[in-house]
Formats: sequence, structure tokens, C-alpha cells
Amino acid sequence: MRFSLMSRRHVTAPLSALLVTAILILSLLPQTARAQGNSTENPFPGRFPAPSLDGGVEWLNTSGPIDLRDLRGKIVLLDFWTYCCINCIHILPDLKMLEQKYKDQLVVIGVHSAKFENERDSDNIREAIMRYEIEHPVVNDANMIIARKYLFNTWPTLILIDPEGNFVGRQHGEGHGELLDKVIGQMVAFHRRKGTLDETPVTFQLERASREPTPLDYPGKILVDEQGGRVFISDSNHNRIVVASLEGELLHTIGSGQIGAADGSFTEATFDHPQGMALVDEVLYVADTENHLIRTVDLKAETVSTLAGTGEQSRARAIRGPLRTTALNSPWDLVHVDGWIYIAMAGPHQIWRHEIGSNRVELYAGTGREDILDGPIKDSALAQPSAIVTDGNFLFVADSEGSAIRQIGIPPRSRVITIVGPHDMPQGASLFAFGDQDGVGDVVRLQHPIGLAYHDQKLYIADTYNDKIKIVDIPTRETRTWLGTGTAGTSLAPVELYEPAGLAVTDQFLFIADTNNHRILKTNLSTKETTEFVVNGLTPPDLETSSPGDTFFGKTVDVAGATVAAGQPLSVKIDFQLPVLHKLNELAPVIYELSVADSKGLVDAEALAKRHEATAGEMSASFEIPLTGQTGTADLTVTLSYQYCRD
Repeated sequence: MRFSLMSRRHVTAPLSALLVTAILILSLLPQTARAQGNSTENPFPGRFPAPSLDGGVEWLNTSGPIDLRDLRGKIVLLDFWTYCCINCIHILPDLKMLEQKYKDQLVVIGVHSAKFENERDSDNIREAIMRYEIEHPVVNDANMIIARKYLFNTWPTLILIDPEGNFVGRQHGEGHGELLDKVIGQMVAFHRRKGTLDETPVTFQLERASREPTPLDYPGKILVDEQGGRVFISDSNHNRIVVASLEGELLHTIGSGQIGAADGSFTEATFDHPQGMALVDEVLYVADTENHLIRTVDLKAETVSTLAGTGEQSRARAIRGPLRTTALNSPWDLVHVDGWIYIAMAGPHQIWRHEIGSNRVELYAGTGREDILDGPIKDSALAQPSAIVTDGNFLFVADSEGSAIRQIGIPPRSRVITIVGPHDMPQGASLFAFGDQDGVGDVVRLQHPIGLAYHDQKLYIADTYNDKIKIVDIPTRETRTWLGTGTAGTSLAPVELYEPAGLAVTDQFLFIADTNNHRILKTNLSTKETTEFVVNGLTPPDLETSSPGDTFFGKTVDVAGATVAAGQPLSVKIDFQLPVLHKLNELAPVIYELSVADSKGLVDAEALAKRHEATAGEMSASFEIPLTGQTGTADLTVTLSYQYCRD
């Protein structure tokens, strides 16, 4: 059913004193062992009534405001997040897994509690919801009213509320998908037995439902091969790389558009929201960001291969290792210098590198602490590096969360300095010193810059959350606004931008990935005349097979009749029908439902009234249908529901 609620305002008494007693979900786990011997004992009892969700300025991804009282019977997971934060991005796959596994028992609600000023705007949050493909309701807590009720103090924070509306616990940070799965699974079992679980399906009115398809979908990074006459665009939300001539003729689309990590031909290969690229001869290196991989594209053979990463996000503080057994963490951008590929690794706040031809990948700069600290490369700190370019002597990095531009020495140089923006402030203070201020060096303020381009001793900066392009004279550290009004929009006279994230430069032109406008712009460096760079013939991917989140409907199969002794169970085995290149998701339950036009009292009534979990094998599910002691014949329909994935 469509989830649509009337706003129902009410006053909730302050609960700050009570919330001090909130404990980690982790600390609740020992109670599970004690509860196993007593099925009537709640393994995760609520501590006190959860505070209301009143106070947000707008609800998104749903048709209206949601009141916790209207969610009684559902387990509720609140995700306090802000869309700039790489850790918040990292937990989205965990949330999606939980939403799919517990689709009728769990409701996830994002509470967007902004860090940057730009992130308080509901339209910008709406774009982030569509860019990150979020499928649950989000409330814009622009004034941090809900955050204060829940004593929020770090991104991300997850709050669990039981079906009776009580606060159960909280967990900070990322990497807790398995823990939450275990806790929610036990909560479902307990409240199902108690009769307090409402398993009625709910759906929400998603923001993406009103969007028309566009040839480019949130393009992230852009690379120009001036000598070869080519433009490479990471068409991030179409999960592909677009190659065009400098005149705008479509040359190639690399990737099928499906989300995945398959190697193969240009039409067979799959990516997951790719970002930065580096070109070395006829090999294109790609930061396959959400796959946590580095991919290589052989432009002559028209094939895609995996160079580095395991496909899983790194959770450890590794410093080096073999290419295919060393996990990476959100590689965001790449640059080639003298036979080395340098990687802006946004997840661990570090720069990594790979020597072409070797079997190693290694840490180059940054301790992993999220901050803006200058010094020797191994002692310095970065903050979500999201762009990296070079002049051949130095690396230049956009530290998005610190709103600073850094200069990193290439061997034998070995220091990190800040060219513009805050640095070396008391712990963590640099991460909150942002704004929109031109000037020289340390006084300059940016707001979450994501793109960089180098040209003639100057850096062009995509000052993303200020909707501007700024220019820095490297020797003097002088910074000024170069393009953009500072107001999000689509005009080309004057030029308006909307969270630009990628830049590339030639001798005459600056190319801009105007991300939230789903377009590439081309600006003359001398006159600033700006036009849209249109790739002729480019269309959205034609996805003929299922993609994650879609439903694949298997065939209806008639089977021969079976004769079973009255009162004995009927054993059933059903083979899975999966889309090509997919396999069963072993983390999700396999559910079956029974229906019959007229059971004639042959089938146990309780078996007909409920959904049941089957025993799953690699390619089939089995279960038993309880029969009564009566005799006769009946036609029984079994509906099997299961989840599948590619890798």
C-alpha cells in the first residue's frame, strides 16, 4: 500500500535525562544468550518511549510527514546522516540489505542532520537521495531539533526503536550490518511471538518516481585526452564510462549500465558508480568507487579488467599488499605520474599508489586520521580526498571534508602542505572551518570541493557546495571566484552550476561535470563563454535484465499431482529461477506462501494464513506442508519469494 499519513502534532516531554542511559546495541548482545532458554523473555527490551520525529522542516521520499505512533508494530531504524560524509555513504548498502531482508517488519528513516550549510537545503538533500538511490523516507532536520532529542553527536548514528515505540539502543559509525541483522532478526522473532509485530507491507513515494531519464545521470568525473581528441566521462549513476570526441560525437559506452563488477567486453562489463580516471597510452584506469576496485580499460581491445581490490570495502588500516588480495576503500580519483598511479582514497582519508607493472598497491600519504594536518607524508592527515591532479612535480588534492586544497610532494619530496583553506587547528576544528571567501592562503574558505584541474601554474577548483568554480594561483596562493553565481541553477548567461564535481582542462577550454544538472559544460578559458557539451547519440542505458532492487518474476509451473497419506506432511522442493549471471542471496530468507481456492479442510488452516520460511539450498528451496487427517483432493498454489544478487 502507498504510505501516506496525515500530520499529527503533539508535544513530547524532554527526555534528555533518560537518554543519558541509552546503551550501545553491542552491549545488548549478551542478553541474547540468556534469552535463548526462555522464549518469553525480550532479548532487547525498550528502555523508554522514543522521542518524536517532530521538528524537521520537510519530509522527502514519502508523501507526507511520518509519526512514530503510526509505525507501531514496525521495528524502526533511524539513520542520522549528512550527505557529504563518506562514512554515511558506506552504511547505505547495509541499510539496503536490511530493508530488503526485513521489508515487512522494518522501516528505516533517514534523519538528515547537516554538517555544511549547503546541506540544510531540502532540494539539495532530494538530489542526494536520488544520487545515492535511497529508498526510505528522509526528514530534513535542518535545525537539529530531532538530533538534540536523541543526543546525536557524530555521523553516522543509528538508533533502534522496537515495535512498541521504545528506544532500544544506538550504534555509531559504519560496518555494523551483520550486528544489526542479528539484533533485528531476534527482535522480529520475539515480537512475532508476542503479537506486537505488524507485518503489513508499506511502500513510500520515492523522489526518483518524478524524474525523467537523462542521457547522463549525475556525472562525477571527466578526463580530456587533447592529443587523442577524446573526452572520457564517468556517467556515475548510469554505472558506465562515456567516451566522446572533442566535437561531441559518441565513440563508446563502456559498461552495460547494470550495477556489478563483471569484467569482459564493453557491453558485458559492469561498474558500480565509477568516478575518477587516468589515461596511460591506450589503457584507461578507473576508480570503480562503490565496488572498491581499480579497473583497467583496454581501449584497443575494448575490454575491461580488474586491477586492484577484492570487491569488499577495507575495514583495516593496511599499508600495502598484493593487488587482488588487498581491500580498498572508496577510491575516488586517480592520476598518473612517472609510471605510478596515485589514488585519492576517500574512505580512509589517504593517498595510495600503484607502480604500473607491479603486483603491489601501497599507502603513500596520510595517517588515516580525518583532519587537515601538514607535515611529512606519513604523519600528515587528510579529510576525504576526492580529487587529485599533478603538475609533474607535486600532487594537488581536494580534501572535501576539510574544505582545503593540499600539495603533496612526489619522491624525493616528502611533505604535505595546505595551499588554501584551514589547517593545523585544534583537533577536528579544521573540518568545520568552511564558507565562501576568496583571498590568500589560510583565510580562503571553500565548501566541500570535489573537483580539481591543473593548468599553467593554476588550479581550477570545483567548489561543489558553493556552486562555483574558483581559481588558485599556486605560487601566491591567491584564490578568486572564476565562474558561477553561487546560486544553484541551469542558466548559461550568467553561468549557474549545481554541485559540480569534476573538472578537466585543455589549452583553450575547461570542461565541467555539472553533476546535479546531469550535464557537461565547456568554458572558454579566455572569454568564459560557456556552452553545454552534448554527446550526440547518447541515451540512457537500455537495461533489459533485472537490476538490484527490481523484481524478477519467475514462471508459473504446473506440477503433477501427488498422493500423500492423510495426516502426513506434504514435502515440497522448488528450484530457483534466477536472471542470467545472478545467484541466490544467502543473507536473505526464502519465504513461501500457500493459497487454495477450496482446501476442503485438507490443509492445516494455520499454514494457509501465514508466510513461512523455507530451507534454502544453492539452487532450490524445500519445506513441508502440514495436512489434516481428512481425505480428498485440492489444487494448492505455492508462491516462493527470494532475493538474488550478482556477486
